[in-house]
Amino acid sequence: MGAVTQALRRPLGHFTERTLAGLAIVLGAGVGFGVLLVLVRTRWSPLYDVDHGVAQWLNDLVAPHGPLVTVLNALTDLGGRAVIIWLVSVAVVGLLIRKQGRLAVFLIVTGVGALVLDPALKTLVDRLRPEVEVPIGTYAGDSFPSGHALGSMVAYGALLLVFLPAMSRRWRKPAIALVALVVFLIGLTRIALGVHFVSDVLGAWLLGAAWLGVTAYAFRLWRIERGRPVPALTDGLEPEAAHDVAPAPDEAHLLPHPRAAVFELIVGWVLILGALYGFGMFVSYHAGGTFFATLDTDVPRWFAEHRTPGRDDFSYWWSKVGDTHAILLISLVFCPLVLAVWRRWRPVLFVALTMFGELTLFLASAAAVDRPRPPVGNLDGPMPTSSFPSGHIAATLCVWVAIAVIVFPRTDRWWRWVFVALAVVMPAGVAISRMYRGMHHPTDFMGAIILTTLWIGLLYWVVRPNEDLREGNRPSIESEDVDTLDDELAKAGRVD
Repeated sequence: MGAVTQALRRPLGHFTERTLAGLAIVLGAGVGFGVLLVLVRTRWSPLYDVDHGVAQWLNDLVAPHGPLVTVLNALTDLGGRAVIIWLVSVAVVGLLIRKQGRLAVFLIVTGVGALVLDPALKTLVDRLRPEVEVPIGTYAGDSFPSGHALGSMVAYGALLLVFLPAMSRRWRKPAIALVALVVFLIGLTRIALGVHFVSDVLGAWLLGAAWLGVTAYAFRLWRIERGRPVPALTDGLEPEAAHDVAPAPDEAHLLPHPRAAVFELIVGWVLILGALYGFGMFVSYHAGGTFFATLDTDVPRWFAEHRTPGRDDFSYWWSKVGDTHAILLISLVFCPLVLAVWRRWRPVLFVALTMFGELTLFLASAAAVDRPRPPVGNLDGPMPTSSFPSGHIAATLCVWVAIAVIVFPRTDRWWRWVFVALAVVMPAGVAISRMYRGMHHPTDFMGAIILTTLWIGLLYWVVRPNEDLREGNRPSIESEDVDTLDDELAKAGRVD
């Protein structure tokens, strides 16, 4: 009995030593936030003077410099709700695929808590935003605490605690420092852009640290209840899950011959640009009297004659499927899922190069050909690029064809045909919408098809995105089930 008691006391004592400093920090952050909240609510004069003085000083310093404002807006977006929700959602789905449900619950509870605390406290305090001489930032709602600062502290901190075990020890402290720097810069941008006071950001950091500490402490209590050792902070929440939280195993050679691959891609890119330029110049300026000229004249005119308000609205929303934000969102969701399921970087590289090549080829060929838009009413108004080739159609084609190329050979389930259908339906819908809206000729659509076919064909030949299948790679969501089945079959064989 004494030995059992001693065995139980050992991890408990270890837990107390590990978490005493952490508890002090959490309590200190909570008390600090409470004091700051009282000072803000009572409008304590020294704090009021500092807040308003710093806000006006930074506004005078930042407002005259347009490029600096652009950089600050880009940095502040890292703490925006859209980015935070995307990061946490992708991480949660990946953890569930890897069968790490408790870590997924930790992220959900921590993130939802921050989402609830921010508007609740804003309503309670009801503090107005800074009034600066030259407004340069956009905002909505009350001021205290800063939602960007709170969200970044909680989300990036929680993600760091979850994924620290996947890093080698020499990279963990730099990773912690990098996350701290990102959180600090996001908070600084909120003050520099004139949308929050200093105390708004400080209060958000203190509240975020306290809430993150509470949820992390609860997770560590769960570990001690199950007799697991309590790790150091630099080891993350669940060191045993290092293999499962790692995006993919280290690959000695992402590509067998990287230098040759780079050379092949550069040469191929130039040749594809030449093909696009040749076809684009022909259909734009030298195709008079041919089938292409008739097509480019009659089709836009026919669409313009059959416009209705309902069709205008429908074409607008379908056209949005091919804009930069939609394509980027699809890529940013698909690539992490590929890593979670198949644990390989090469398919992700294939998608990234597909989209990078599409963008650069589109911009280069559009600038070189410089084709005017169809001579009908352009429902989307003036555009910064020329008509040939269609960037919306090319981007939609590239992203959905690349996804189908990766998914189709990796499963024999019926739903793989859904991705093939999407690779046809989505670009076709965008193409019809763009031509209906008078933004592109039919041969611009052909140019997008040429770009997609040649570029993805080149990438498939050079990158070989499905090479891991030849090595016997299986999806994470099926491997455990297959192993279990193999064990059962082995037992049955021994019984027989």
